[in-house]
Amino acid sequence: MRRLVAFTIVAGVLLPASTPASAQDESPVQDIRLFNGRDLSGWEYFLVDEDAEMEDVWSVEDGILICKGEPGGYLYTENDYESFRLVVEWRWPETPGNSGVLMRITGEPMMLPNSVEAQLQSGNAGNMYGFQGFKIGGDEERLSEIPRLQGWGLTKIEGNENAPGEWNRYEITADGDRITLILNGKKVNEATEVDVRPGRIGLQSEGGVIHFRTVVLTPLESR
Repeated sequence: MRRLVAFTIVAGVLLPASTPASAQDESPVQDIRLFNGRDLSGWEYFLVDEDAEMEDVWSVEDGILICKGEPGGYLYTENDYESFRLVVEWRWPETPGNSGVLMRITGEPMMLPNSVEAQLQSGNAGNMYGFQGFKIGGDEERLSEIPRLQGWGLTKIEGNENAPGEWNRYEITADGDRITLILNGKKVNEATEVDVRPGRIGLQSEGGVIHFRTVVLTPLESR
């Protein structure tokens, strides 16, 4: 009887000890606040007007990233990201205009660099584009070639934008060669067979005053 009790006690001590050890090997994935709500730390920029400075176009006020929309160009992250979930919240405070979320940016900086775009243009949010040879695929009925941009366009499945002046929320998942767009809780587009490589994340300045309040990225394991 004593041997049985001793074995039970030892087993009771050792068994639980092994479970946390394996759990500790799995580090939780940390969200990355690309926009910190205070300043433009972590961002670089490109503008078509070489004489313009970052502060001429982008500023931060009361926790909101403000883009004047002119001159054209984009903010882009200092770091590269390949597979991720990205949450972006934006609104049009004045006359609705044009902008976009650029992903996997590489190559020479230009107004529409080699990248894939999740469109923000009012009325067309949910459309996707591949620029300067960046390959995207998807439903052939919604996919079209755009020779002047050396790229492809994938029209949204359906729209789900809020009224101008209200906040919109993108939940973008770039998982290997598939990119999915969720707009205000509804799936509005999905591209397949997209180019897979690390690149920058960008926010466009493209002709309209636009506000951003959330730009948060969660890395995914690359496939």
